[in-house]
Amino acid sequence: MADMKEILTKKDRKKHIICGIIGICISVVLTGMIVSWRKEAVDRKMSELQERISKEVFRFHVLANSDSDEDQEVKLGVRDAVLAFMEDEMGEEASAEATKEWAAGHLEEIKETALCALREKGFDYGVRAEVTTCYFPEKRYGDVVFPDGDYEALRIELGRGAGHNWWCVLYPNLCFMDTTCAVVSDEGKEELKETLEEDEYEMITAASEFKIRWFFFGDHEDTKSTKEKQ
Repeated sequence: MADMKEILTKKDRKKHIICGIIGICISVVLTGMIVSWRKEAVDRKMSELQERISKEVFRFHVLANSDSDEDQEVKLGVRDAVLAFMEDEMGEEASAEATKEWAAGHLEEIKETALCALREKGFDYGVRAEVTTCYFPEKRYGDVVFPDGDYEALRIELGRGAGHNWWCVLYPNLCFMDTTCAVVSDEGKEELKETLEEDEYEMITAASEFKIRWFFFGDHEDTKSTKEKQ
């Protein structure tokens, strides 16, 4: 009888161990599924916000002829000349759409400004200027991060357009002449805050915190914020 009880006890222990292992496996699988689902939800939210932001900003893109020091230097000279021309001629536009329309209507003048900058430096290759939709990688301006994705932009291609490019945000005006310390000033952040929705602004100024908060709270946190405003 003692041997039988011992056998039964061992069987019970094995059952408990097996049940415990199965329980752990199920927990791991469920946790993985929940984490994956939340990550997909966060990615969808980030993608949705990027699409919204892309309609509210207008970017500037200059592609160099090549990666030679001379071509990279003249690229920046073209950038400076075009930005100065737009600042003098365009004035303060009221929206991203107005800035796009102005640029699209003055492409010949923009192209001529770029050509003059090239000729002054002794370069004779051509220039192509257009308002188009471009893919931009993630871009950081100090503590402001614009997510990667498609944005409308004034695109200037110099010569073969085979060199490293330069870009900035034309509307709101976040273009910087000194790219080594390109950060968004307090005034620039105010412009962004006025241009973007609250969640869009939060995403580009506190991306990591935004992702973490949305991962754990999602729509519930958005609903809470909305109620607090009312």
